Amino acid sequence: MANFITILRMILAIVTVCLLFIHTTPIYIAAFILTVIVIWFDGLDGYVARKFNESSRFGALLDILGDRVVENVYWISFCALGFVPVWIPIVVVTRGLLTDGVRSLAFEKGYTAFGSTTMMQGKIAKFIVASNFVRFTYAVCKAMAFALLIAAYIPMDYQFKDVVTVIAYVCVYVSVFLCVLRGVPVLIESKRFFKEDEK
Repeated sequence: MANFITILRMILAIVTVCLLFIHTTPIYIAAFILTVIVIWFDGLDGYVARKFNESSRFGALLDILGDRVVENVYWISFCALGFVPVWIPIVVVTRGLLTDGVRSLAFEKGYTAFGSTTMMQGKIAKFIVASNFVRFTYAVCKAMAFALLIAAYIPMDYQFKDVVTVIAYVCVYVSVFLCVLRGVPVLIESKRFFKEDEK
């Protein structure tokens, strides 16, 4: 069930960003609501996995892939629509490819990105990459960036639209900063996996 929710989240994200290319008020309101559902599904799949004891290495890997698909779909679409500069999806996609490559190597050796078998060893690295606090902060900033960017570009005037736009872009840049920050320790600690392969 948890894996089904993850797959459904990816499909729903793709459908949602396709709607953004239809520039009408009702469609943008629908896209905003669907984005909130996509965000909610991100927490729901983990909850279901824990609740029904469906946690697995495959599920953990699929969850990361789901996160990557969703964020790349949104950032690239926002760039195509002119909502964000091109360097943002370039940075996010590059960081994702690098860290996921390292995580694949770690996965082969029995490690996961988070949890009791996390590949992170150093205390600072664990805090930045795997702590609930940083993960939650990053998830909230990214979720607000996605939802509020859509709200900021709804083709209608409404009260506080300027405030929503400012908050949206603050969330965009904070989430990109956290994205890069959380990728650095993964790359630094990856050296030991390559050394193990050499041995």
